[in-house]
Amino acid sequence: MLLQRNKLGSVRPPKRCRNDMDSASASDIVIIHGNSHPDLANLVAERLGIKNAGCSVFHKTNRETMVEIGDSVRGKDIYIIQTGTKDANNNIMELLIMAYACKTSSARSIVGVIPYLPYSKQCKMRKRGCIVTKLLAKMMCTSGLTHIITMDLHQKEIQGFFDIPVDNLRASPFLLQYIQESIPDYRNSVIVARNPGSAKKATSYAERLRLGIAVIHGEQKEAESDQVDGRYSPPPTSSRTRTISVSVGVPEHPPKVKPPINLVGDVNGRIAIMVDDLIDDVQSFVAAAEVLKESGAGKIYVLATHGLLSSDAPRLIEESHIDEVVVTNTIPHEIQKLQCHKIKTIDISILIAEAIRRIHNKESMSYLFRNVTLED
Repeated sequence: MLLQRNKLGSVRPPKRCRNDMDSASASDIVIIHGNSHPDLANLVAERLGIKNAGCSVFHKTNRETMVEIGDSVRGKDIYIIQTGTKDANNNIMELLIMAYACKTSSARSIVGVIPYLPYSKQCKMRKRGCIVTKLLAKMMCTSGLTHIITMDLHQKEIQGFFDIPVDNLRASPFLLQYIQESIPDYRNSVIVARNPGSAKKATSYAERLRLGIAVIHGEQKEAESDQVDGRYSPPPTSSRTRTISVSVGVPEHPPKVKPPINLVGDVNGRIAIMVDDLIDDVQSFVAAAEVLKESGAGKIYVLATHGLLSSDAPRLIEESHIDEVVVTNTIPHEIQKLQCHKIKTIDISILIAEAIRRIHNKESMSYLFRNVTLED
């Protein structure tokens, strides 16, 4: 079920969004897309009242990516709509090659519209790895992109990795509106943070809806940061040196011992609504739903911006206590919806279209953030 949304919570984009560009302005804008999410690109172009330009992106027999732009882009403003999917590496290469092709064809500006930024979860140093998101940002800037439009980054600090402007749009008005309009008796709900790390997002939703909050603490799965990799081992000691005092030497780093998964807050007889930015591996959501059900929760909803839903996520959701999973169409998941009837989709193409229109007309983008308020 695709839920068409005609407003952003109480954010009301001008009704003239489709036809606001005059013919001279519209002739300077070009929308192209790769193979990641053509349906979203077509929706955005339709809302802007323009056609997608002729751009062919395909793979040769040796799996190299080829890009052929059929129309002239000289002196035009190019908007490349390419989101992240489970085929993230190909999505990235398609985006980089399209951007570089436009750059070498003398495009005036090249804006990357990336609703879900791939590798955004690898934005922190893990063990002896690297910050992959920083590398990706450098590659995008080098390829010729002059502006980035994305949505609900995993961490807002990722914007600092880019040397070009980044507009991080918010899908929360759509999700808040869904709660108000599609969840019966939502006033009897509790916003649930799946882990302490998502408590900030849950608090934001609870404050806007004037609801209570609950937090699930403890993890069944061992986190990567908790694995032993040798960095915390004590310094070697030599028999020839005298024993030093603990207060002078380097003490051994104590390992983390996470408690059993438990719930902080009251959900007995109430609707539990878990919120997050990404649903990929759903095992933690399923485990959280079991705890909520054992604590007396009625219905259990999961709301997120990006629905990657990898592996056997549809089957796990179907067999779990979760009653409904609501995600936006930043990532295509039509196959997953055929496998699980609990997955619902909210269309956010109007937000992307309005962002493109404002950037192209050199209007303020703060309107899309400043006027995010709820109706009583």
